[in-house]
Amino acid sequence: MGKDESKNLVKEPDLSYGNYTYADYLTWDMEEMVELIKGKVFKKAAAAPKRIHQWLTGNLHTEMNLFLKGKKCQAYIAPFDVRLPVNSKKDDKIPTVVQPDICVVCDMDKLDDRGCIGAPDLVVEVLSPGNKQVELQHKYEVYEESGVKEYWLVDPEGQIVLIYTLIRGKYQSTRIMTIGDTAKSSVIEGFELDLEEFFAEIK
Repeated sequence: MGKDESKNLVKEPDLSYGNYTYADYLTWDMEEMVELIKGKVFKKAAAAPKRIHQWLTGNLHTEMNLFLKGKKCQAYIAPFDVRLPVNSKKDDKIPTVVQPDICVVCDMDKLDDRGCIGAPDLVVEVLSPGNKQVELQHKYEVYEESGVKEYWLVDPEGQIVLIYTLIRGKYQSTRIMTIGDTAKSSVIEGFELDLEEFFAEIK
């Protein structure tokens, strides 16, 4: 980064302002991770995610990567910027930039050096005590509106998984799945996750 660029970095955006764009996001120089949802800044938890969050996220990403080897889709793990345009793909017109724990992209034209522009085919969010409201409300809405075909919510504390599938523009959910169930993806055809094995090593 050149001297001219570094002078323009902003240490702390105004959290009460609700009209930021991806262009603004690129100017922020913050120690903690932030996401931008419909123009409003949401800080990620100041502390690192809990060990179990990282353990489960890493394990699920590994399972997906192994399954997708040689296939057209690719799985990415946070931090990885997903830009969700509304009417324009220009940086100063994009109101939402999120960092899902895991996302799967099957349209390679959506990938560039900065991440993904447009809705991934599948998104996974592993819940943490500090981020449940964001995942359950704000991200649910923006993923649905943006056309994310499948949205997995994983709750390490409750050892449950809930899958939302986009049908005619609206999410429909599975029943709550837990140990003894097998979570199956309709977007990554053939991918299954044995929840007893998945949650077995939580201690």
